[in-house]
Amino acid sequence: MTDRPVVLLVDDEPEILVALTDLLEESFTILSTTSPVEALDILARRRDVDVIVSDQRMPEMGGDVMLARARAFCDAQAILLTGYADIGAVAAALNQGRISFYSHKPWDADALRAMIVQAAQHHRLEAELGTERMLLRGLLQNLRSGLGFKDPEGRFIRINRRAAAFFGRDEAACLGRREEELCDPAQLPGLRAAEARLAAEGRDEEVIAFPDPGGAGVTWREFTRAQLGGGDPRQGGYSVVINRDITRQREMEARLRQAEKMQALGTMAGGIAHDFNNLLTAVMGSLELASDMGPELDPGTARLLDNAMAAARRGADLTRRLLNFSRPRDLSLQPVDVNALLRGLRDLLMQGVTSRRGHDGGRVPFDIRMDGLAPDGDLPPVRTDAGQLELALLNLCINASDAMPEGGVIMLSTARVHMDDAAAGGDLAPGDYVVVSVADQGTGMTPETLARIFEPFFTTKDVGRGTGLGLSMIYGFVRHAGGDVRVTSAPGQGTRVDLYLPVHHCPVAGLAVEERTAPVTPSHAMRVLVVDDEASVRAVTAGFLRTMGHEVTEAQGGAEALARMEASAEGPDLAVMDVMMPEMGGEEAARRLRAIRPDLRVLFLTGYADDGSLPGDALVLRKPFTQAELAEHVNRAMAG
Repeated sequence: MTDRPVVLLVDDEPEILVALTDLLEESFTILSTTSPVEALDILARRRDVDVIVSDQRMPEMGGDVMLARARAFCDAQAILLTGYADIGAVAAALNQGRISFYSHKPWDADALRAMIVQAAQHHRLEAELGTERMLLRGLLQNLRSGLGFKDPEGRFIRINRRAAAFFGRDEAACLGRREEELCDPAQLPGLRAAEARLAAEGRDEEVIAFPDPGGAGVTWREFTRAQLGGGDPRQGGYSVVINRDITRQREMEARLRQAEKMQALGTMAGGIAHDFNNLLTAVMGSLELASDMGPELDPGTARLLDNAMAAARRGADLTRRLLNFSRPRDLSLQPVDVNALLRGLRDLLMQGVTSRRGHDGGRVPFDIRMDGLAPDGDLPPVRTDAGQLELALLNLCINASDAMPEGGVIMLSTARVHMDDAAAGGDLAPGDYVVVSVADQGTGMTPETLARIFEPFFTTKDVGRGTGLGLSMIYGFVRHAGGDVRVTSAPGQGTRVDLYLPVHHCPVAGLAVEERTAPVTPSHAMRVLVVDDEASVRAVTAGFLRTMGHEVTEAQGGAEALARMEASAEGPDLAVMDVMMPEMGGEEAARRLRAIRPDLRVLFLTGYADDGSLPGDALVLRKPFTQAELAEHVNRAMAG
């Protein structure tokens, strides 16, 4: 719409058009034609004409007929000019709504100009109102919330589909009726209280839970009520009510709280595991040193020491899993014997899936079966992260138990497969894989659920029983290791999850080093500085190193280590340094020691899962450790 109103002049006499143009062109944009047929063509092409000024009697078509035809596609205001006393035609045109004004020829210039100004203003006001109506109607019908406007008597005068659907009706059935007439009778006390708050405060907001049909859950709705009119007494009493479904938002908030709780639990677990690792280092180290002391031990004492060491190793495994839960490390892809890992994990899997009680308070009967493991000789090692694979299998078994509320059998199996291009399907590189499968006899999944199971935060569990991150983390871990996850499921037929892990083609010697219990003979004796704030850990570390034949100096922190370095004429060849220490951490202490002795080699000890505070090339030994593992890392540190 242009700033100047647009006027179309239609008259079969060119002189009349010239006279009208001279009268109006200062205030209006003028279009003109001597043909009513051409005038209709102009109106069909242009949507910005505000006023049509037309002669009544023209050879091709009367002005009233032309204006009547124009009404089919044009809403411009019409003014009819006539030089004859044809009052009947003019009256008929006025009565039929085809024209707004008429004027005799010759016209009064001021009067005609005033008519055209008024007609143009009226047309533009109608256009603006039409636009407002269109926008309001579009807003009403496309809002994701229910919206309704009420008159001073509380009757709906506008309402959209979503608001009407909440009352179980269409829009027409709600108009002219009060909310009290439309809502469920059980909601009346709450509705009247909300209306009272609205009258007192001018605005009210509340969230209400509505039971779903069938009692499967609840739908949360947020109601916002506000008075309209801005305090103008002439517009007082009108109000708006907005009804918004916030069920998904509430669920996401609950899941976020659950994720935050899990993060807090992970942080707590990491702290406990760190302290427990220090205790286990002292226990396992002391047991190992005691076993190597003096003459041959009697069988009873040796058996007790072996039992204590085995229990400590189980504690170390549990702590490692706690750390993997609290702070998953970057994947450490190494050759892993899957069958051995599964057998070692069986007890933990049984504890994980039988910790839940049934509706009657008793234990739910579950069985973990590994009858389908491939023969060890047929199953090569895979290239994966053992800790993350254990965590993934535990997660899958817990999911399987959740799918069997009355208990059942969870089958774990392994197999070696060769994937060609067709079988790989673009998700895997062709080659050899070991498939680790977890199958249950549970409720299964629909195709719609199956299509979304790897989406982060998607879960079919009740709020508080899962974050929706488990399967997405498993998928990410397996894909990062070069494998794939494939799931087969159908309602009532259970679920089978297959983890495809790439075969490790290096020699078997690449497998994790078996624990060595024989004393380690060093290649040469060295001066070693042991720095740890835990006295028991420091004593065990120093004891291991002295047994290896090294000369050991101990320090309980970074400051004492610096003092000993400065007081020593030669200084140590190697510093064995705890990472987490009060006042001065291991990374800072090592940096300051190397400033004094640049060729100093450093081996860091940590009880945490990650070592993000250390340089990328740092050599790290995780607690608890054996004498053999310490000796191996000392040799690696000295070899650079």
